[in-house]
Amino acid sequence: MSLIKVVGVDLAKLVFSIHGVDEYGKTKLRKTVKRNKLLAEIAKLPQCLIGMEACSGSHYWAREFSKLGHDVRIMASKFVIPYRQSEKNDANDAEAICEAVSRPKTRYVSIKSEEQQAVLCLHRIRQGAIKDRTARINRLRGLLSEFGIIMPKGRYPAQNAISGILEDAENGLPHLARELLDDLWHSIKGLNEEILKYDRKLYRLANQMQAAKRLMSIPGVGEITATAVVATVNDAKHFPTSRAFSAWIGLVPKQYTTGGVARLGRISKRGEKHIRTALIHGARAVMANCKNKTDRISMWIKDLIERRGFKRACVALAAKNARLIWALLQSDKEYQVDYVAS
Repeated sequence: MSLIKVVGVDLAKLVFSIHGVDEYGKTKLRKTVKRNKLLAEIAKLPQCLIGMEACSGSHYWAREFSKLGHDVRIMASKFVIPYRQSEKNDANDAEAICEAVSRPKTRYVSIKSEEQQAVLCLHRIRQGAIKDRTARINRLRGLLSEFGIIMPKGRYPAQNAISGILEDAENGLPHLARELLDDLWHSIKGLNEEILKYDRKLYRLANQMQAAKRLMSIPGVGEITATAVVATVNDAKHFPTSRAFSAWIGLVPKQYTTGGVARLGRISKRGEKHIRTALIHGARAVMANCKNKTDRISMWIKDLIERRGFKRACVALAAKNARLIWALLQSDKEYQVDYVAS
């Protein structure tokens, strides 16, 4: 047992598989334990490197294993799959994790604190409420179209028109349908209030976080983007360059380079979808208000729109803001208005 240097743990709800090897890669531990005995089993091990796949509960276990003195690493499952031998089962997964965590080029996920995960809970619940609201508006739109009533396009015009449609006694809507659709409309209004409550919580949190306040000085970065970044990124120095940070968000072009010929395509859209979406929405807001401005960034945006079009310029500004975010986080400096990242 004292020879174990690297351990792979396949996480689950109730039953966990553990695979441990010595410094020569020889298997010294291959075991399955129940949830209530996992910590005790890990406590028996000497201080070693422990690998896990990023999943629900991985950050909790990483914090608990770290308290026992172990060096804990979390990695995406796509970096584990190439090392799995034979069929997929828990034991083979644990062995693959053990092998992947010992490779020098494996990329790891930073372990989040409980406070960071609490902020991310707020973001996820808010996202879910927005998705539910969109689904219910679309449901209402579809059901009304069955009776020949067409709602206006867009969330705000649609919500403004719903009350008038339900109150119009001459539109031929049956009483039962009117009653049911009114219940659906009330649930949409309830979701509006719920989302507004979450927005206010995010605004208060953003003003309490020093790092988030610094990020919000960047044009196009608001409370939602800033709190999401601070809650997701433990240490910006985990990324060697600003481009690596932008690639993690999914804002760099896809590559297909061979024979010395570089071919770049659309953005990869890999990684943090929530942050990427927030950055692009923020970029749109900046671009919508730069027409009459003559500062350096506004002039750069207008020139880019003229040369490459609105959508490409929007993504370019989002990528630029991502690099500025990385620069501010890893340097602890304030944003300089006249500075433009290259």
